[in-house]
Amino acid sequence: MSVSRFKEQCLSLVDTLDPEGLVITKRGKPVAKVFPINSECSSLIGSLKGTLRIHRALGSTGLKWDAES
Repeated sequence: MSVSRFKEQCLSLVDTLDPEGLVITKRGKPVAKVFPINSECSSLIGSLKGTLRIHRALGSTGLKWDAES
């Protein structure tokens, strides 16, 4: 479905999405896919809020080093 058609019909399309979703194209090339959230999994969103702790910076190895030496 083209972007322009999706823009015109967005609300009605979202209400009638099938489980496989909808591929949106721009100039004939796929650019996005819209699909409904599985109701079984939707309850998991935010379910761990407040239960996880980060003890150090994400992406850090924990090692200190000096780039100039």
